[in-house]
Amino acid sequence: MDIQHVTTDKQLAACAELAASLYEHETSEAMRTEFESLTSSHCLFLAVTSSEAAGFIHLSLRHDYVEGTGSSPVLYLEGIYVKEPYRKTGTASALLKAGEAWGREQSCKEMGSDTVLTNESGAAFHEKAGFTEVNRIICFAKRLDR
Repeated sequence: MDIQHVTTDKQLAACAELAASLYEHETSEAMRTEFESLTSSHCLFLAVTSSEAAGFIHLSLRHDYVEGTGSSPVLYLEGIYVKEPYRKTGTASALLKAGEAWGREQSCKEMGSDTVLTNESGAAFHEKAGFTEVNRIICFAKRLDR
Protein backbone atom coordinates (compact mmCIF):
# COMPACT_ATOMS: atom_id res chain seq x y z
CA MET A 1 0.00 0.00 0.00
CA ASP A 2 1.39 3.38 -1.02
CA ILE A 3 0.22 6.56 0.76
CA GLN A 4 0.41 9.57 -1.57
CA HIS A 5 0.03 13.27 -0.82
CA VAL A 6 -2.56 14.36 -3.39
CA THR A 7 -1.01 16.77 -5.90
CA THR A 8 -2.25 15.64 -9.34
CA ASP A 9 -5.59 15.77 -11.13
CA LYS A 10 -5.67 11.97 -11.35
CA GLN A 11 -5.18 11.64 -7.57
CA LEU A 12 -7.81 14.33 -6.95
CA ALA A 13 -10.31 12.48 -9.14
CA ALA A 14 -9.65 9.25 -7.22
CA CYS A 15 -10.24 11.05 -3.90
CA ALA A 16 -13.48 12.52 -5.24
CA GLU A 17 -14.72 9.05 -6.25
CA LEU A 18 -13.96 7.69 -2.80
CA ALA A 19 -15.52 10.73 -1.10
CA ALA A 20 -18.76 10.16 -3.01
CA SER A 21 -18.89 6.73 -1.35
CA LEU A 22 -18.32 8.27 2.08
CA TYR A 23 -20.82 11.11 1.64
CA GLU A 24 -23.70 9.20 0.10
CA HIS A 25 -25.66 12.31 -0.92
CA GLU A 26 -22.73 13.76 -2.88
CA THR A 27 -21.55 13.02 -6.40
CA SER A 28 -17.94 12.53 -7.37
CA GLU A 29 -18.24 15.66 -9.54
CA ALA A 30 -19.41 17.75 -6.58
CA MET A 31 -16.65 16.36 -4.37
CA ARG A 32 -14.05 17.09 -7.04
CA THR A 33 -15.27 20.69 -7.27
CA GLU A 34 -15.07 20.99 -3.49
CA PHE A 35 -11.59 19.46 -3.35
CA GLU A 36 -10.35 21.71 -6.17
CA SER A 37 -11.34 24.75 -4.12
CA LEU A 38 -9.41 23.69 -1.01
CA THR A 39 -6.80 26.09 0.28
CA SER A 40 -3.35 25.34 1.66
CA SER A 41 -4.97 24.82 5.08
CA HIS A 42 -6.35 21.51 3.77
CA CYS A 43 -4.59 18.31 2.80
CA LEU A 44 -5.59 15.08 1.05
CA PHE A 45 -3.78 11.75 1.12
CA LEU A 46 -4.63 8.76 -1.06
CA ALA A 47 -3.94 5.08 -0.32
CA VAL A 48 -3.10 3.26 -3.55
CA THR A 49 -2.54 -0.41 -4.30
CA SER A 50 -0.90 -1.68 -7.47
CA SER A 51 -4.31 -1.66 -9.16
CA GLU A 52 -6.58 0.94 -7.54
CA ALA A 53 -7.23 3.70 -5.03
CA ALA A 54 -8.12 2.03 -1.74
CA GLY A 55 -8.87 4.98 0.53
CA PHE A 56 -8.38 8.65 1.29
CA ILE A 57 -8.14 11.09 4.17
CA HIS A 58 -9.07 14.79 4.20
CA LEU A 59 -7.53 16.99 6.87
CA SER A 60 -7.64 20.68 7.66
CA LEU A 61 -6.00 23.18 9.97
CA ARG A 62 -8.52 24.84 12.25
CA HIS A 63 -7.59 28.07 13.97
CA ASP A 64 -10.96 28.55 15.69
CA TYR A 65 -12.01 26.63 18.79
CA VAL A 66 -12.04 22.86 18.41
CA GLU A 67 -14.00 20.99 21.07
CA GLY A 68 -11.73 19.52 23.73
CA THR A 69 -8.51 21.20 22.57
CA GLY A 70 -6.44 24.07 23.90
CA SER A 71 -4.00 24.92 21.13
CA SER A 72 -4.05 26.44 17.65
CA PRO A 73 -3.89 25.43 14.92
CA VAL A 74 -5.56 22.07 15.46
CA LEU A 75 -5.28 19.34 12.85
CA TYR A 76 -8.83 18.29 12.02
CA LEU A 77 -9.93 15.01 10.48
CA GLU A 78 -12.59 16.11 8.00
CA GLY A 79 -13.14 12.69 6.48
CA ILE A 80 -11.58 9.28 6.02
CA TYR A 81 -12.78 6.40 3.86
CA VAL A 82 -11.37 2.99 3.00
CA LYS A 83 -12.98 0.62 0.48
CA GLU A 84 -14.46 -2.52 2.02
CA PRO A 85 -11.79 -4.99 0.80
CA TYR A 86 -9.04 -2.89 2.40
CA ARG A 87 -10.67 -2.35 5.79
CA LYS A 88 -8.95 -3.88 8.82
CA THR A 89 -5.68 -4.08 6.85
CA GLY A 90 -3.98 -1.04 8.37
CA THR A 91 -4.92 1.26 5.48
CA ALA A 92 -6.84 3.74 7.65
CA SER A 93 -4.02 3.76 10.19
CA ALA A 94 -1.47 4.47 7.46
CA LEU A 95 -3.60 7.33 6.12
CA LEU A 96 -4.01 8.73 9.63
CA LYS A 97 -0.26 8.45 10.30
CA ALA A 98 0.50 10.40 7.08
CA GLY A 99 -2.03 13.05 8.09
CA GLU A 100 -0.59 13.34 11.59
CA ALA A 101 2.89 13.86 10.15
CA TRP A 102 1.54 16.64 7.91
CA GLY A 103 -0.15 18.22 10.93
CA ARG A 104 3.09 18.18 12.92
CA GLU A 105 4.80 19.91 9.96
CA GLN A 106 2.12 22.61 10.26
CA SER A 107 2.91 23.12 14.00
CA CYS A 108 -0.16 21.26 15.27
CA LYS A 109 0.01 19.82 18.75
CA GLU A 110 -3.53 18.37 18.81
CA MET A 111 -5.96 16.70 16.46
CA GLY A 112 -9.75 16.86 16.48
CA SER A 113 -12.54 15.03 14.72
CA ASP A 114 -16.24 14.30 15.00
CA THR A 115 -18.85 11.77 14.01
CA VAL A 116 -22.60 11.58 14.38
CA LEU A 117 -23.93 9.91 17.54
CA THR A 118 -25.35 6.97 15.58
CA ASN A 119 -22.08 6.14 13.77
CA GLU A 120 -20.88 3.35 16.05
CA SER A 121 -18.21 2.12 13.63
CA GLY A 122 -16.89 5.68 13.31
CA ALA A 123 -16.71 6.03 17.08
CA ALA A 124 -14.93 2.68 17.35
CA PHE A 125 -12.41 3.77 14.70
CA HIS A 126 -11.68 6.99 16.59
CA GLU A 127 -11.18 5.16 19.88
CA LYS A 128 -8.89 2.58 18.29
CA ALA A 129 -6.90 5.40 16.64
CA GLY A 130 -6.24 7.01 20.02
CA PHE A 131 -8.87 9.74 20.07
CA THR A 132 -10.68 10.47 23.35
CA GLU A 133 -14.35 11.41 23.35
CA VAL A 134 -14.64 14.96 24.70
CA ASN A 135 -18.30 15.88 24.21
CA ARG A 136 -21.70 14.83 22.84
CA ILE A 137 -24.17 17.34 21.43
CA ILE A 138 -27.56 17.47 19.83
CA CYS A 139 -27.86 20.19 17.20
CA PHE A 140 -31.01 22.24 16.60
CA ALA A 141 -32.13 24.58 13.82
CA LYS A 142 -35.02 26.99 13.41
CA ARG A 143 -36.20 28.68 10.22
CA LEU A 144 -36.46 32.46 10.41
CA ASP A 145 -38.01 33.15 6.99
CA ARG A 146 -41.59 32.14 7.89
